[in-house]
Amino acid sequence: MSETNSVRLSGPGGIEAELPVHDGTLGPRVMDVRRLYAQTGMFTYDPGFTSTASCRSGITYIDGDAGILLYRGYRIEELAEKSDFLETAYLILFGELPNGAQRLKFIHDITYHTMLHEQVQFLFRGFRRDAHPMALMIAVVGALSAFYHEDLDVEDPHHRMIATYRMIAKMPTIAAWAYKYSIGQPFVYPRNDLGYAENFIHMMFATPCEEYRVDPVLAKALDRIFILHADHEQNASTSTVRLVGSTGASPYAAIAAGIASLWGPAHGGANEAVVLMLDEIGTVDRIPEFLARAKDRNDPFRLMGFGHRVYKNYDPRAAVLKQSADQVLATLGQKHNPKLEIAKELEKIALEDEYFQERKLFPNVDFYSGIILEAMGIPTKMFTAIFALARTVGWMAQWNEMMLDPEQKIGRPRQLYVGPGERPFVPLEERP
Repeated sequence: MSETNSVRLSGPGGIEAELPVHDGTLGPRVMDVRRLYAQTGMFTYDPGFTSTASCRSGITYIDGDAGILLYRGYRIEELAEKSDFLETAYLILFGELPNGAQRLKFIHDITYHTMLHEQVQFLFRGFRRDAHPMALMIAVVGALSAFYHEDLDVEDPHHRMIATYRMIAKMPTIAAWAYKYSIGQPFVYPRNDLGYAENFIHMMFATPCEEYRVDPVLAKALDRIFILHADHEQNASTSTVRLVGSTGASPYAAIAAGIASLWGPAHGGANEAVVLMLDEIGTVDRIPEFLARAKDRNDPFRLMGFGHRVYKNYDPRAAVLKQSADQVLATLGQKHNPKLEIAKELEKIALEDEYFQERKLFPNVDFYSGIILEAMGIPTKMFTAIFALARTVGWMAQWNEMMLDPEQKIGRPRQLYVGPGERPFVPLEERP
Protein backbone atom coordinates (compact mmCIF):
# COMPACT_ATOMS: atom_id res chain seq x y z
CA MET A 1 0.00 0.00 0.00
CA SER A 2 1.37 3.38 -0.99
CA GLU A 3 0.31 6.90 -0.09
CA THR A 4 0.20 8.78 -3.39
CA ASN A 5 -1.47 12.07 -2.52
CA SER A 6 -4.15 13.57 -0.34
CA VAL A 7 -7.67 14.90 -0.61
CA ARG A 8 -8.86 18.17 0.94
CA LEU A 9 -12.33 18.24 2.46
CA SER A 10 -14.26 21.35 3.40
CA GLY A 11 -17.56 21.68 5.17
CA PRO A 12 -19.90 24.21 6.81
CA GLY A 13 -18.47 26.51 9.44
CA GLY A 14 -15.04 26.59 7.85
CA ILE A 15 -14.24 22.96 8.76
CA GLU A 16 -11.39 21.63 6.65
CA ALA A 17 -9.34 18.45 6.58
CA GLU A 18 -6.53 17.09 4.44
CA LEU A 19 -6.48 13.30 4.37
CA PRO A 20 -4.04 10.85 2.74
CA VAL A 21 -5.15 8.65 -0.16
CA HIS A 22 -3.72 5.14 -0.53
CA ASP A 23 -3.44 2.86 -3.56
CA GLY A 24 -3.67 -0.91 -3.19
CA THR A 25 -2.53 -3.47 -5.74
CA LEU A 26 -6.09 -3.76 -7.09
CA GLY A 27 -9.42 -2.15 -6.32
CA PRO A 28 -10.65 1.34 -5.43
CA ARG A 29 -8.36 3.99 -3.94
CA VAL A 30 -8.78 4.43 -0.17
CA MET A 31 -9.08 7.69 1.73
CA ASP A 32 -7.41 7.41 5.14
CA VAL A 33 -9.82 8.93 7.69
CA ARG A 34 -7.80 8.17 10.82
CA ARG A 35 -6.97 11.87 11.32
CA LEU A 36 -10.46 13.09 10.44
CA TYR A 37 -11.64 13.44 14.05
CA ALA A 38 -8.45 15.21 15.13
CA GLN A 39 -8.78 17.72 12.28
CA THR A 40 -12.55 18.26 12.28
CA GLY A 41 -14.04 16.84 15.48
CA MET A 42 -16.24 14.57 13.31
CA PHE A 43 -16.55 10.81 12.74
CA THR A 44 -17.70 9.03 9.59
CA TYR A 45 -21.09 7.27 9.54
CA ASP A 46 -21.08 3.98 7.63
CA PRO A 47 -23.69 1.38 8.76
CA GLY A 48 -22.48 -2.12 7.90
CA PHE A 49 -19.04 -0.70 7.05
CA THR A 50 -19.95 -0.94 3.35
CA SER A 51 -17.58 1.90 2.39
CA THR A 52 -14.90 1.42 5.03
CA ALA A 53 -11.63 -0.51 4.73
CA SER A 54 -11.00 -1.87 8.23
CA CYS A 55 -7.55 -3.28 7.48
CA ARG A 56 -4.94 -3.86 4.81
CA SER A 57 -4.83 -7.43 3.53
CA GLY A 58 -2.90 -9.37 0.91
CA ILE A 59 -4.97 -12.57 0.98
CA THR A 60 -8.13 -12.30 -1.10
CA TYR A 61 -9.40 -9.83 -3.68
CA ILE A 62 -12.92 -9.54 -5.11
CA ASP A 63 -13.96 -7.50 -8.13
CA GLY A 64 -17.71 -7.70 -7.73
CA ASP A 65 -18.51 -5.84 -10.94
CA ALA A 66 -16.39 -8.16 -13.09
CA GLY A 67 -17.20 -11.35 -11.11
CA ILE A 68 -13.58 -12.07 -10.17
CA LEU A 69 -12.31 -13.77 -7.01
CA LEU A 70 -8.56 -14.11 -6.41
CA TYR A 71 -6.69 -15.98 -3.67
CA ARG A 72 -3.20 -14.43 -3.45
CA GLY A 73 -3.59 -13.36 -7.10
CA TYR A 74 -4.83 -16.72 -8.47
CA ARG A 75 -8.30 -16.97 -9.99
CA ILE A 76 -10.67 -19.18 -8.05
CA GLU A 77 -11.72 -21.07 -11.21
CA GLU A 78 -8.11 -22.08 -11.91
CA LEU A 79 -7.51 -23.22 -8.33
CA ALA A 80 -10.74 -25.26 -8.33
CA GLU A 81 -9.69 -26.98 -11.56
CA LYS A 82 -5.95 -27.49 -11.04
CA SER A 83 -5.33 -27.45 -7.28
CA ASP A 84 -6.72 -29.17 -4.20
CA PHE A 85 -7.89 -27.82 -0.87
CA LEU A 86 -4.75 -28.34 1.20
CA GLU A 87 -2.53 -26.88 -1.52
CA THR A 88 -4.91 -23.90 -1.71
CA ALA A 89 -4.83 -23.66 2.09
CA TYR A 90 -1.03 -23.44 1.97
CA LEU A 91 -1.31 -20.69 -0.63
CA ILE A 92 -3.80 -18.72 1.49
CA LEU A 93 -1.71 -19.10 4.64
CA PHE A 94 1.77 -18.48 3.24
CA GLY A 95 1.20 -16.42 0.10
CA GLU A 96 2.71 -18.78 -2.50
CA LEU A 97 1.91 -22.19 -3.91
CA PRO A 98 4.08 -24.87 -2.25
CA ASN A 99 6.83 -26.79 -4.01
CA GLY A 100 6.75 -30.58 -3.86
CA ALA A 101 8.52 -30.93 -0.51
CA GLN A 102 6.55 -28.10 1.11
CA ARG A 103 3.27 -29.60 -0.09
CA LEU A 104 4.03 -33.06 1.30
CA LYS A 105 5.16 -31.67 4.65
CA PHE A 106 2.08 -29.46 4.97
CA ILE A 107 -0.26 -32.36 4.18
CA HIS A 108 1.59 -34.53 6.71
CA ASP A 109 1.45 -31.88 9.45
CA ILE A 110 -2.27 -31.25 8.95
CA THR A 111 -3.09 -34.96 8.74
CA TYR A 112 -1.31 -35.75 12.01
CA HIS A 113 -3.24 -33.11 13.93
CA THR A 114 -6.73 -34.39 13.03
CA MET A 115 -7.31 -36.32 16.29
CA LEU A 116 -9.32 -34.68 19.04
CA HIS A 117 -8.47 -35.01 22.73
CA GLU A 118 -10.40 -38.02 24.03
CA GLN A 119 -12.12 -35.93 26.71
CA VAL A 120 -13.81 -33.86 23.99
CA GLN A 121 -16.21 -36.80 23.61
CA PHE A 122 -17.63 -36.00 27.04
CA LEU A 123 -18.26 -32.42 25.95
CA PHE A 124 -20.39 -33.63 23.03
CA ARG A 125 -22.40 -35.87 25.32
CA GLY A 126 -23.48 -32.88 27.40
CA PHE A 127 -25.68 -31.65 24.55
CA ARG A 128 -29.14 -32.72 23.43
CA ARG A 129 -29.09 -35.09 20.47
CA ASP A 130 -31.18 -32.67 18.39
CA ALA A 131 -28.83 -29.71 18.95
CA HIS A 132 -27.84 -27.92 15.76
CA PRO A 133 -24.33 -28.93 14.59
CA MET A 134 -23.29 -25.26 14.51
CA ALA A 135 -24.14 -24.92 18.21
CA LEU A 136 -21.90 -27.90 18.97
CA MET A 137 -19.08 -26.55 16.80
CA ILE A 138 -19.16 -23.16 18.53
CA ALA A 139 -18.94 -24.85 21.93
CA VAL A 140 -16.26 -27.40 21.03
CA VAL A 141 -14.01 -24.96 19.17
CA GLY A 142 -14.28 -22.46 22.03
CA ALA A 143 -13.39 -25.23 24.47
CA LEU A 144 -10.20 -26.14 22.59
CA SER A 145 -8.40 -23.31 24.41
CA ALA A 146 -8.96 -25.34 27.60
CA PHE A 147 -7.30 -28.39 26.01
CA TYR A 148 -4.44 -26.55 24.31
CA HIS A 149 -3.69 -23.85 26.85
CA GLU A 150 -0.07 -23.57 25.69
CA ASP A 151 -1.31 -21.90 22.50
CA LEU A 152 -2.62 -18.89 24.40
CA ASP A 153 0.54 -16.84 23.82
CA VAL A 154 -0.68 -15.21 20.64
CA GLU A 155 2.51 -13.14 20.39
CA ASP A 156 4.59 -16.29 19.81
CA PRO A 157 4.83 -17.13 16.07
CA HIS A 158 5.38 -20.82 16.80
CA HIS A 159 2.27 -20.99 18.97
CA ARG A 160 0.27 -19.22 16.25
CA MET A 161 1.47 -21.77 13.68
CA ILE A 162 0.54 -24.72 15.90
CA ALA A 163 -2.89 -23.23 16.60
CA THR A 164 -3.42 -22.67 12.86
CA TYR A 165 -2.54 -26.25 11.95
CA ARG A 166 -4.65 -27.64 14.78
CA MET A 167 -7.71 -25.63 13.78
CA ILE A 168 -7.55 -26.62 10.10
CA ALA A 169 -6.86 -30.26 10.99
CA LYS A 170 -9.45 -30.72 13.73
CA MET A 171 -12.41 -28.88 12.20
CA PRO A 172 -13.46 -31.81 9.94
CA THR A 173 -13.37 -34.13 12.96
CA ILE A 174 -15.44 -31.70 15.04
CA ALA A 175 -18.01 -31.24 12.25
CA ALA A 176 -18.30 -34.98 11.52
CA TRP A 177 -18.63 -35.84 15.20
CA ALA A 178 -21.38 -33.23 15.58
CA TYR A 179 -23.29 -35.10 12.87
CA LYS A 180 -22.58 -38.55 14.32
CA TYR A 181 -23.75 -37.41 17.73
CA SER A 182 -27.03 -36.07 16.29
CA ILE A 183 -27.93 -39.45 14.76
CA GLY A 184 -26.80 -41.58 17.69
CA GLN A 185 -23.94 -43.33 15.91
CA PRO A 186 -20.46 -43.89 17.37
CA PHE A 187 -17.76 -41.39 16.53
CA VAL A 188 -15.47 -42.43 13.68
CA TYR A 189 -11.83 -41.49 14.17
CA PRO A 190 -9.82 -39.77 11.42
CA ARG A 191 -7.53 -41.88 9.26
CA ASN A 192 -4.07 -40.76 8.24
CA ASP A 193 -4.21 -42.66 4.94
CA LEU A 194 -7.06 -40.54 3.58
CA GLY A 195 -7.06 -37.10 2.01
CA TYR A 196 -8.70 -34.10 3.66
CA ALA A 197 -12.12 -34.30 1.97
CA GLU A 198 -12.01 -38.13 1.93
CA ASN A 199 -11.39 -38.18 5.67
CA PHE A 200 -14.37 -35.94 6.35
CA ILE A 201 -16.71 -38.05 4.21
CA HIS A 202 -15.41 -41.21 5.89
CA MET A 203 -15.98 -39.79 9.39
CA MET A 204 -19.49 -38.69 8.35
CA PHE A 205 -20.73 -41.95 6.84
CA ALA A 206 -18.54 -44.88 7.97
CA THR A 207 -19.51 -47.13 10.88
CA PRO A 208 -17.47 -49.70 12.84
CA CYS A 209 -19.63 -52.47 11.36
CA GLU A 210 -18.23 -52.60 7.85
CA GLU A 211 -15.73 -51.20 5.37
CA TYR A 212 -16.68 -47.86 3.82
CA ARG A 213 -15.17 -46.69 0.53
CA VAL A 214 -15.21 -43.01 -0.34
CA ASP A 215 -16.11 -42.32 -3.97
CA PRO A 216 -13.26 -40.23 -5.48
CA VAL A 217 -15.70 -38.14 -7.58
CA LEU A 218 -17.59 -37.12 -4.44
CA ALA A 219 -14.36 -36.42 -2.57
CA LYS A 220 -13.19 -34.20 -5.44
CA ALA A 221 -16.52 -32.35 -5.50
CA LEU A 222 -16.38 -31.71 -1.76
CA ASP A 223 -12.73 -30.66 -2.05
CA ARG A 224 -13.85 -28.07 -4.62
CA ILE A 225 -16.55 -26.81 -2.29
CA PHE A 226 -13.88 -26.39 0.39
CA ILE A 227 -11.67 -24.41 -2.03
CA LEU A 228 -14.53 -22.12 -3.09
CA HIS A 229 -15.44 -21.32 0.53
CA ALA A 230 -11.91 -20.99 1.93
CA ASP A 231 -11.85 -17.18 2.13
CA HIS A 232 -13.87 -14.20 0.92
CA GLU A 233 -12.28 -10.93 1.98
CA GLN A 234 -13.64 -9.00 5.00
CA ASN A 235 -17.09 -10.59 5.27
CA ALA A 236 -19.12 -10.65 8.50
CA SER A 237 -17.54 -13.79 10.01
CA THR A 238 -13.98 -12.84 9.00
CA SER A 239 -14.47 -9.37 10.44
CA THR A 240 -15.75 -11.03 13.61
CA VAL A 241 -12.62 -13.18 13.86
CA ARG A 242 -10.43 -10.11 13.38
CA LEU A 243 -12.42 -8.07 15.91
CA VAL A 244 -12.21 -10.76 18.60
CA GLY A 245 -8.57 -11.45 17.75
CA SER A 246 -7.73 -7.75 18.05
CA THR A 247 -8.30 -8.03 21.81
CA GLY A 248 -5.52 -10.62 22.13
CA ALA A 249 -8.03 -13.41 22.76
CA SER A 250 -7.27 -17.07 22.11
CA PRO A 251 -7.52 -17.98 18.41
CA TYR A 252 -9.98 -20.70 19.38
CA ALA A 253 -12.26 -18.08 20.93
CA ALA A 254 -11.93 -15.94 17.80
CA ILE A 255 -12.81 -18.86 15.50
CA ALA A 256 -15.75 -19.85 17.71
CA ALA A 257 -17.03 -16.28 17.35
CA GLY A 258 -16.55 -16.53 13.58
CA ILE A 259 -18.63 -19.73 13.49
CA ALA A 260 -21.38 -17.98 15.45
CA SER A 261 -21.39 -15.14 12.93
CA LEU A 262 -21.43 -17.55 9.99
CA TRP A 263 -24.46 -19.35 11.41
CA GLY A 264 -26.76 -16.45 10.48
CA PRO A 265 -29.13 -17.14 7.53
CA ALA A 266 -27.95 -13.95 5.82
CA HIS A 267 -24.38 -15.30 5.78
CA GLY A 268 -23.49 -18.98 5.88
CA GLY A 269 -27.00 -20.40 6.18
CA ALA A 270 -28.07 -19.33 2.69
CA ASN A 271 -27.36 -22.66 0.92
CA GLU A 272 -29.73 -24.42 3.31
CA ALA A 273 -32.34 -21.78 2.47
CA VAL A 274 -31.85 -22.46 -1.28
CA VAL A 275 -32.65 -26.17 -0.86
CA LEU A 276 -35.75 -25.34 1.19
CA MET A 277 -36.83 -22.87 -1.52
CA LEU A 278 -36.40 -25.48 -4.27
CA ASP A 279 -38.48 -27.89 -2.17
CA GLU A 280 -41.18 -25.22 -1.90
CA ILE A 281 -41.20 -24.59 -5.68
CA GLY A 282 -41.50 -28.33 -6.21
CA THR A 283 -41.72 -28.57 -10.01
CA VAL A 284 -40.36 -26.67 -13.02
CA ASP A 285 -43.83 -25.54 -14.15
CA ARG A 286 -44.30 -23.56 -10.90
CA ILE A 287 -41.21 -21.37 -11.47
CA PRO A 288 -43.13 -18.46 -13.11
CA GLU A 289 -45.45 -18.34 -10.10
CA PHE A 290 -42.54 -18.01 -7.68
CA LEU A 291 -40.71 -15.49 -9.85
CA ALA A 292 -43.83 -13.35 -9.77
CA ARG A 293 -43.95 -13.67 -5.99
CA ALA A 294 -40.28 -12.67 -5.74
CA LYS A 295 -41.09 -9.43 -7.60
CA ASP A 296 -44.10 -8.64 -5.39
CA ARG A 297 -43.03 -6.30 -2.59
CA ASN A 298 -46.01 -7.39 -0.49
CA ASP A 299 -45.12 -11.09 -0.69
CA PRO A 300 -42.62 -12.34 1.96
CA PHE A 301 -41.21 -14.95 -0.46
CA ARG A 302 -37.57 -14.32 -1.40
CA LEU A 303 -35.59 -15.90 -4.20
CA MET A 304 -32.67 -17.44 -2.34
CA GLY A 305 -29.26 -17.95 -3.96
CA PHE A 306 -29.48 -14.87 -6.16
CA GLY A 307 -27.62 -11.62 -5.59
CA HIS A 308 -24.66 -10.87 -3.35
CA ARG A 309 -23.48 -8.00 -1.19
CA VAL A 310 -20.26 -7.73 -3.24
CA TYR A 311 -20.88 -9.43 -6.61
CA LYS A 312 -22.86 -7.42 -9.19
CA ASN A 313 -22.06 -10.06 -11.81
CA TYR A 314 -22.17 -13.86 -11.97
CA ASP A 315 -20.46 -15.26 -8.86
CA PRO A 316 -17.43 -17.19 -10.25
CA ARG A 317 -17.87 -19.81 -7.53
CA ALA A 318 -21.41 -20.58 -8.76
CA ALA A 319 -20.11 -21.38 -12.26
CA VAL A 320 -17.67 -23.95 -10.84
CA LEU A 321 -20.34 -25.56 -8.66
CA LYS A 322 -22.83 -25.75 -11.52
CA GLN A 323 -20.32 -27.98 -13.35
CA SER A 324 -19.64 -30.01 -10.19
CA ALA A 325 -23.37 -30.55 -9.65
CA ASP A 326 -23.67 -32.30 -13.04
CA GLN A 327 -20.67 -34.54 -12.28
CA VAL A 328 -21.83 -35.49 -8.78
CA LEU A 329 -25.40 -36.25 -9.76
CA ALA A 330 -24.26 -38.33 -12.76
CA THR A 331 -21.97 -40.34 -10.46
CA LEU A 332 -24.86 -40.92 -8.05
CA GLY A 333 -27.25 -41.91 -10.85
CA GLN A 334 -29.33 -38.77 -10.36
CA LYS A 335 -29.00 -37.15 -13.80
CA HIS A 336 -32.62 -36.05 -13.59
CA ASN A 337 -32.47 -34.72 -10.04
CA PRO A 338 -35.64 -32.57 -9.62
CA LYS A 339 -33.89 -29.87 -7.59
CA LEU A 340 -31.09 -29.46 -10.13
CA GLU A 341 -33.60 -29.27 -12.97
CA ILE A 342 -35.58 -26.59 -11.12
CA ALA A 343 -32.38 -24.68 -10.27
CA LYS A 344 -31.12 -24.66 -13.87
CA GLU A 345 -34.45 -23.58 -15.30
CA LEU A 346 -34.88 -20.97 -12.57
CA GLU A 347 -31.43 -19.58 -13.35
CA LYS A 348 -32.15 -19.52 -17.11
CA ILE A 349 -35.46 -17.68 -16.74
CA ALA A 350 -34.17 -15.25 -14.11
CA LEU A 351 -31.09 -14.29 -16.14
CA GLU A 352 -33.35 -13.39 -19.09
CA ASP A 353 -35.77 -11.40 -16.93
CA GLU A 354 -35.42 -7.58 -16.96
CA TYR A 355 -36.30 -7.37 -13.25
CA PHE A 356 -33.25 -9.46 -12.26
CA GLN A 357 -31.00 -7.97 -14.91
CA GLU A 358 -31.66 -4.40 -13.74
CA ARG A 359 -30.97 -5.36 -10.12
CA LYS A 360 -27.88 -7.41 -11.06
CA LEU A 361 -29.28 -10.48 -9.30
CA PHE A 362 -27.08 -13.34 -10.49
CA PRO A 363 -26.69 -16.83 -8.97
CA ASN A 364 -24.24 -16.94 -6.07
CA VAL A 365 -22.19 -19.73 -4.52
CA ASP A 366 -25.10 -20.94 -2.39
CA PHE A 367 -27.33 -21.64 -5.40
CA TYR A 368 -25.71 -24.97 -6.35
CA SER A 369 -23.69 -25.99 -3.27
CA GLY A 370 -26.71 -27.17 -1.31
CA ILE A 371 -27.90 -29.37 -4.19
CA ILE A 372 -24.49 -31.09 -4.32
CA LEU A 373 -24.30 -31.61 -0.56
CA GLU A 374 -27.85 -32.97 -0.34
CA ALA A 375 -27.22 -35.37 -3.23
CA MET A 376 -24.18 -36.67 -1.33
CA GLY A 377 -26.45 -37.52 1.59
CA ILE A 378 -25.37 -34.63 3.79
CA PRO A 379 -28.35 -33.25 5.75
CA THR A 380 -29.24 -29.57 5.44
CA LYS A 381 -28.32 -28.90 9.08
CA MET A 382 -24.72 -29.74 8.18
CA PHE A 383 -24.43 -27.32 5.25
CA THR A 384 -23.30 -24.34 7.33
CA ALA A 385 -20.99 -26.59 9.36
CA ILE A 386 -19.20 -27.55 6.12
CA PHE A 387 -18.97 -23.86 5.22
CA ALA A 388 -17.32 -23.20 8.61
CA LEU A 389 -14.94 -26.13 8.10
CA ALA A 390 -13.71 -24.67 4.80
CA ARG A 391 -13.64 -21.04 5.94
CA THR A 392 -11.40 -21.93 8.91
CA VAL A 393 -8.40 -21.65 6.57
CA GLY A 394 -9.30 -18.08 5.66
CA TRP A 395 -10.11 -17.15 9.25
CA MET A 396 -6.75 -18.39 10.49
CA ALA A 397 -4.89 -16.66 7.63
CA GLN A 398 -6.70 -13.40 8.34
CA TRP A 399 -6.04 -13.75 12.10
CA ASN A 400 -2.34 -14.37 11.49
CA GLU A 401 -2.14 -11.44 9.08
CA MET A 402 -3.80 -9.19 11.67
CA MET A 403 -1.38 -10.31 14.39
CA LEU A 404 1.57 -9.32 12.16
CA ASP A 405 0.11 -5.96 11.12
CA PRO A 406 2.00 -3.09 12.85
CA GLU A 407 -1.08 -0.88 12.42
CA GLN A 408 -3.41 -3.39 14.08
CA LYS A 409 -5.43 -1.98 16.99
CA ILE A 410 -8.24 -3.30 19.12
CA GLY A 411 -11.48 -2.93 17.16
CA ARG A 412 -13.54 -0.05 18.51
CA PRO A 413 -16.16 1.37 16.08
CA ARG A 414 -17.71 4.75 16.85
CA GLN A 415 -21.39 5.64 16.78
CA LEU A 416 -23.90 8.34 15.95
CA TYR A 417 -25.62 8.79 19.30
CA VAL A 418 -29.37 9.54 19.05
CA GLY A 419 -30.47 8.87 22.67
CA PRO A 420 -31.50 11.39 25.35
CA GLY A 421 -29.16 14.22 26.30
CA GLU A 422 -27.80 14.53 29.83
CA ARG A 423 -30.61 14.81 32.43
CA PRO A 424 -30.93 14.74 36.22
CA PHE A 425 -31.92 11.61 38.12
CA VAL A 426 -35.61 11.62 39.22
CA PRO A 427 -36.36 10.05 42.65
CA LEU A 428 -38.84 7.16 42.55
CA GLU A 429 -41.58 9.08 44.42
CA GLU A 430 -41.44 11.91 41.87
CA ARG A 431 -41.74 9.77 38.72
CA PRO A 432 -45.11 9.79 36.92
